[in-house]
Amino acid sequence: MLYTAEEVFELMNEYGSRFQPFLFGIDFEVKQGFFIDPTLAGNSGIYFSINEIGNTIESEIETETVNLVKHPVFESQYNKAFKIVYQNLVEGNSYLTNLTFPTDIELNLSLPEIFARSKARYRLLFRDEFVVFSPEIFVQIDNGTIRSFPMKGTIDASLANAKDQILSDPKETAEHNTIVDLIRNDLSMVATGVKVDRFRYIEKIVTNQKSLLQVSSEISGILPKNYHADLGNIFRKLLPAGSISGAPKKKTLQIIHEAEMYSRGFYTGVFGYFDGSKLDSGVMIRFIKKENEKLIFCSGGGITANSNPQTEYNELIDKVYVPII
Repeated sequence: MLYTAEEVFELMNEYGSRFQPFLFGIDFEVKQGFFIDPTLAGNSGIYFSINEIGNTIESEIETETVNLVKHPVFESQYNKAFKIVYQNLVEGNSYLTNLTFPTDIELNLSLPEIFARSKARYRLLFRDEFVVFSPEIFVQIDNGTIRSFPMKGTIDASLANAKDQILSDPKETAEHNTIVDLIRNDLSMVATGVKVDRFRYIEKIVTNQKSLLQVSSEISGILPKNYHADLGNIFRKLLPAGSISGAPKKKTLQIIHEAEMYSRGFYTGVFGYFDGSKLDSGVMIRFIKKENEKLIFCSGGGITANSNPQTEYNELIDKVYVPII
């Protein structure tokens, strides 16, 4: 079930060429992953829901109030990492860098309960190790067309004129423009006729603490005729996801490694499901892992030369939530 990333890519090619369904995941560093026949996933302690397709489990508790307590990294520690990122941005080594941190949390729900009760487009419970409830699409492949939906820009929906605020904010606009350009270039490595179909549209996410507005765009391209036998090679070229790394990707990954000082593991990796014809995959953001019986929520955001450290620190904390009403 656990493999190197290269082994997962080869299995994706093999199963895709036979139009055989599979469930897969790749970590952020593109070093390891998992691959399994979806009919066997539950027996391995893996549960998933991708756009309501999967092997979900039911929660035994439906009325319990969700109590979430956050213990974020000290602001001084965040600012130290922010300065490393910001200096590289000023020097032109990166145009956009995604900076993340783990946050210790106290939560009165188990990982299976979080999975069962959360509302999200992409949900994954990997044994009793981590749970994902992500709103972000990585790529969808259907009938020869590949689509990506990079998500950049988050604001508290309760703020006055929240939609107008985020759409008119120069920093948010520049950040989103950069990631759209990066994803367009990434898709051009595997597809032709790449174009932006929708630019900066708004989606609302309801959580147990507040509602958020998030900004996405839609980009598409046309794959070669033999793409089913090339699914692993396609993902090999596209990973890691641009929306949670930055641009230019190679140098920005080096900056992330220097600034964050921890291994993200499967956090900000991708996972997906191939049904024998269509492939749907999500970015593993909104991520809680268990370490030594403690729960850790990983979150972050994109940093540009126009970023304010206080605002970015607050956004990192805002993104620590569970989408359970």
